Amino acid sequence: MPRRPKVFFEEWYDPLISGIRWTEELVAIAGGDPIFPELEGASLAKDRIVTSEQVIARAPDVIIGSWCGKPVRKERIASRTGWQDVRAVKNGHIYEVKSTYILQPGPAALTEGVSRVHDVIRRAAATM
Repeated sequence: MPRRPKVFFEEWYDPLISGIRWTEELVAIAGGDPIFPELEGASLAKDRIVTSEQVIARAPDVIIGSWCGKPVRKERIASRTGWQDVRAVKNGHIYEVKSTYILQPGPAALTEGVSRVHDVIRRAAATM
């Protein structure tokens, strides 16, 4: 059985904030493994702040950005110090799922959001 891609869901870029509970659950439903499962229960953004070094150490295969109503700048993610060796960056697996589809709990996250996350994970898994 193929390995599930390791996914970093980036809710914000400065400071780096990992995804809130339902986004991490949607990543798992869509076939990925969130790289910060221990933060899943933290409802406050300040409790989900991670360091660049932590992300690098967890070696995500996929990075999904959703920056609360602001367009994700993939080049900004890829150019972070030390991230050039992260598999997701090396293999071009940095994606955006617009916050309106996934960061607001409710029907959009459960339909359009999970569908978009699934498409991203499927694309990345096909190249692993």
